[in-house]
Amino acid sequence: MSDTINEAVTALNAKMDGGFDGTAKFDIEGEGAIIIDENGARAGDEEADVTLSASAETFKAILDGEENPTAAFMTGKLTVDGDMGLAMKLAGVLG
Repeated sequence: MSDTINEAVTALNAKMDGGFDGTAKFDIEGEGAIIIDENGARAGDEEADVTLSASAETFKAILDGEENPTAAFMTGKLTVDGDMGLAMKLAGVLG
């Protein structure tokens, strides 16, 4: 597992107040994947209700608050596959 994934899991768990209602996967190009569910964030690559894909650079910018997830989606830096409503809810949790 990459350092990027480990750091992201730690950052996501710190941002989230408890679990998440649903299952989301962040697919980070060249690094791996993170699953977010009712138990919080962890490294993993199983099926999810929604998958968000981005470069490591974009993902880090979103986590650091330097990139708005909605703006990243609108400009093509972030792709969403699956439940768009759940993706919006996740953006609210992370924002």
